[in-house]
Amino acid sequence: MALLEKGAQAPYFKGLNQNEELISSDDFKGKKLILYFYPKDNTPGCTAESCNLSDNYDYWLKQGYEVVGVSPDSVASHKKFADKYGFQFNLISDPEHEILEAYGAWGLKKLYGKEYMGVLRTTYVIDENGVVVELFSKVKTKDHTNQISTALDNK
Repeated sequence: MALLEKGAQAPYFKGLNQNEELISSDDFKGKKLILYFYPKDNTPGCTAESCNLSDNYDYWLKQGYEVVGVSPDSVASHKKFADKYGFQFNLISDPEHEILEAYGAWGLKKLYGKEYMGVLRTTYVIDENGVVVELFSKVKTKDHTNQISTALDNK
């Protein structure tokens, strides 16, 4: 499935977070959301991206946003990752790639000439009506908060 476009209604999602709690898009009705998809817990780029969003979590809350990360990792992996870095936001486990596919964040990748299916690092900014207002398919992992806030400021 292709990436969602600006103006699209964000698909429904549900999954278990790092605390084995069921989290769904219904939990964010009437709220703004930064929904980011990343390949794997505790890898350099994913750690940089998640830590950048975590380090700026208070900023996002003050701007009226909640932050949610999604990857194929297990609940246990998410728990270790969140505990290690002190993440205060939800990390949803999507081992069957249902959420990833619904958001166009699962697809063909190439590495060293080999093709395989994997997570396409993507971030969506969703408004309080569940509409995609911004998306990032070229994520600056170490400076993602600035990347998102700059785009939102230029709207």
